[in-house]
Amino acid sequence: MPFSRGRKPVTNKISKLQSSKSKASENQDEATRVKRSSTPPKGAAKKRTAFLDITNGSKSLFNSLTKKDVLKKPPVKKRSITSEEQEKELQKREPLADEPRADPLLKDPLPVNLQPPEIPPEFDIDSEHAGDCIFSAGYAKEIYVNIRSREDTFILHDYMATQPFLNENMRAILVDWLVEVQENYQLSHETLYLAVKLTDHYLSRMGTNEEFFQLVGCAAMLIASKFEERIPPSIDDFLYICDDAYKRSQLITMEVSILNVLNFDINIPVPYHFLRRYAKCVGANMETLTLARYFCELSLQDMVFLPVRGSLLASACLLIALVTKDLGGWTPILQFHSSYAVGDLAPVVRKLHHMLSKPSHSKLEAIKSKYSHSVFFEVAKTPTVDLEKLELFL
Repeated sequence: MPFSRGRKPVTNKISKLQSSKSKASENQDEATRVKRSSTPPKGAAKKRTAFLDITNGSKSLFNSLTKKDVLKKPPVKKRSITSEEQEKELQKREPLADEPRADPLLKDPLPVNLQPPEIPPEFDIDSEHAGDCIFSAGYAKEIYVNIRSREDTFILHDYMATQPFLNENMRAILVDWLVEVQENYQLSHETLYLAVKLTDHYLSRMGTNEEFFQLVGCAAMLIASKFEERIPPSIDDFLYICDDAYKRSQLITMEVSILNVLNFDINIPVPYHFLRRYAKCVGANMETLTLARYFCELSLQDMVFLPVRGSLLASACLLIALVTKDLGGWTPILQFHSSYAVGDLAPVVRKLHHMLSKPSHSKLEAIKSKYSHSVFFEVAKTPTVDLEKLELFL
């Protein structure tokens, strides 16, 4: 269960990952500000305008002109207007109120790459929200196409072989703790998924030991909160929830290190983004969607799903939820919007079923306890669907 802010949380799970640290004073030197002089240094180039030659040339011209010459108007030659010129003038005039106006933007067609994708009427799920700016119905398809294209940039692999001081069990404990942090501070689910992704991407490129392993996860959650939350928790909140195991300077230093290693590119696609879109395709209710989210959140602790794309993992979780609730299988509209056929989902679905069938770890109960609450429809208590029944839809 989430712990309150009034008292320090129990950190017996994370205490195994860290050791005691000596206290040291924190001093920060303020950089001196140097005021720029308004006069150029001796020997430096003088300021000049880019149009110096033109202005100098114009001075001699105006000096030679008298006031009478400036005010004198040139003679206007009168000539007769032809009928062709009259027709051109009539074409240039403004159209009347009842005349149709031509849109200048529609004269030339858009390039093929800028034209919106064509959606068959039977697969259109956005037109009903065309008048609501919150849903961005005019851009929804393009947004998800862009997110799908970004998945190629963030392909992960099993990095534990390059981490001599870490193992899969320690990572599962850290993810379990991050779930408690997300629930305690009532952060969004996107923040949790992004924090786990940031942690994995950082550890796949940089080595660390068990002493600073929790610090990596804490800094990743801090970055994800700043990216996703409207009012993110402060640094002091994260230091408190770590039971003051780290200093303020250490947390800030780790935050900077993660951002530098990832080249500040932290807009990582997560499965949670796709689940809402795919559930909307079949009109799934909140209970079915929450069940799929429960499966997806459980997969965060298992490194087997580390290389799986977020869109593919979300599709597999939704398929298991649909079969569990007897709502059918993978429909053509789901295949159209996800770009995945049933054959693409089958290997991931079987791995998810294996994860759900094996007994849960007694010390990793944060996700199960969270989804056993009535707010989440107690979906964690739902029996796992039989593999034989699941294979019928694969």
